[in-house]
Amino acid sequence: MKIIIVTGPSATGKTSLALQYAKECDGELVNFDSRQIYKKLDIITGKDKEIIKNFKFPYVPQGKQTSNLIWLYDLVDPKEYFSSFDFTQTAMKVLMHILKRKKTPILVGGTYLYLYHLLYQVQTENIPPNIKLREKLNEFPVKNLQQKLVEIDKPLFASLNESDKKNPQRLIRKIEIASFYKKKGIKVPTKMKFIFNDFFKDKNIEFIGLTFHDREKLLSTIKLRVDKRLQEGAIDEVKKLLTQGYTENDPGMKTIGYQQVMRYLKGKITKQLAIDEWILREFQYTKRQLTFMKKDPNIIWKYI
Repeated sequence: MKIIIVTGPSATGKTSLALQYAKECDGELVNFDSRQIYKKLDIITGKDKEIIKNFKFPYVPQGKQTSNLIWLYDLVDPKEYFSSFDFTQTAMKVLMHILKRKKTPILVGGTYLYLYHLLYQVQTENIPPNIKLREKLNEFPVKNLQQKLVEIDKPLFASLNESDKKNPQRLIRKIEIASFYKKKGIKVPTKMKFIFNDFFKDKNIEFIGLTFHDREKLLSTIKLRVDKRLQEGAIDEVKKLLTQGYTENDPGMKTIGYQQVMRYLKGKITKQLAIDEWILREFQYTKRQLTFMKKDPNIIWKYI
């Protein structure tokens, strides 16, 4: 038996390839797209429920409800925070259950942070969320969060890339981790190792990455993808979510596409500016993900 992993940026055909493997290898799909984990976020996140309608999995880990179309789809409410720690804990239960039934797990998605923490033993990931600290830090602007992390662990702050330094959720998590280790009087550990060989010693692991030959093709694909989402009803989807009481501060709503459409609906920017910004943010995000993924020597890349 084996475990198959299919990753890469948006619109590279990951789900189609994963479904092909599922048919060939008697497999079951496990999603690791951090946005598709959320309920109600369907159109802009690109959930393809039609293409996987024949894959129905009855088991739900930890009492969580799911759509039964793919593992870890529609798992949590947009108001809930679902970290890479939460994902790792849940995904491991799913993988063990699939293997126990002698099926082939096929991990598919583009959130490499989730995959990274699942595949590699990142020692800080066993620190559970500190809800009280998070509630307090959520009131801080980014500048104050940066200052707070510098005060606790300056080297840790210096090790972050520019994107992470401006991301409030990631800053809060780093403060959480740094605070935990400061109480113990030790530095934040950074060593890691590939753990799948420990958990699944008798399994053949196939790790595939799909990507584009050049950036122009990537950009044109993102433009087509955004246009398709708009035609499918992206704006109406956001309107519905707003009427249900969701806001731009909810964890699930802090997603590219939703943020831009919300700003348009609130009259802060024009529709065209919202679309242009959506495309730009998708392009920038995809490039960051690829930079991160390219550092992983275990991925076998296929160019399209």
